[in-house]
Amino acid sequence: MRIGEIAALVGVTSRTIRHYHHIGLLPEPGRRANGYRVYGVRDAVVLARIRRLTELGLGLDEVRDVLADVAGHELMEVLAGLDADLARQERGIRERRRRLARLLEGPVSAEEPVSPALAELLGTAPVTGSAMAAKDHEHLVLLDSVGAGGELRAALAPLAGDPALHALYERLDELAGAAPDDARIAPLAAALGAAVPDAVLAAIPPDGPVMTGLGEALLDDYAPAQAEVVRRVMAALADRVAGRAAG
Repeated sequence: MRIGEIAALVGVTSRTIRHYHHIGLLPEPGRRANGYRVYGVRDAVVLARIRRLTELGLGLDEVRDVLADVAGHELMEVLAGLDADLARQERGIRERRRRLARLLEGPVSAEEPVSPALAELLGTAPVTGSAMAAKDHEHLVLLDSVGAGGELRAALAPLAGDPALHALYERLDELAGAAPDDARIAPLAAALGAAVPDAVLAAIPPDGPVMTGLGEALLDDYAPAQAEVVRRVMAALADRVAGRAAG
């Protein structure tokens, strides 16, 4: 048989067969005087076995080990390991589907997959056109995606639907084009700091820095006047956290 014929017989491509030759998985057959490879029934049997093993999910290195073990004991060990691996994958898929089902049932669309807890929190927030509210939404999603902010998220739950907080967001929106010394900065920072309840502070580790590398990165995401407000709020919260720890 020529390479195209054995490929058609076994159900693989000629390119696949050449790759198996290149990596030494399938021995090169003899050649005719014109240089064409000549395949026999034995070659077809080996090639068919390679195909069956790869369809089971074995890697080519594993297939090589199986083919080298004439008694077949190696095959049984490899298949047992493969079965265990597939079982782990099945468990992982079931868990992902369970989480996906919770998201599909929740108020947050599948376009922004978040944990069920955050989905519930965001679902209680009113629909708003505030750019600052949207930014806080993004920050919560970021913390959620890295597995952080669980206790903080729970502490923020009472604030989600508070109209007073959303009025403060709107005041922060108004500072988008303002200078960093705008007279509205100080009173707004004081109001925002006062709006943060003690439960939120309790969710912040007393020995951890409030202004972290992440905090600096978040500040860079605001316009200058808005960043100054947020910086003052963070400093005020840091003082409150320190005072709580000292007390």
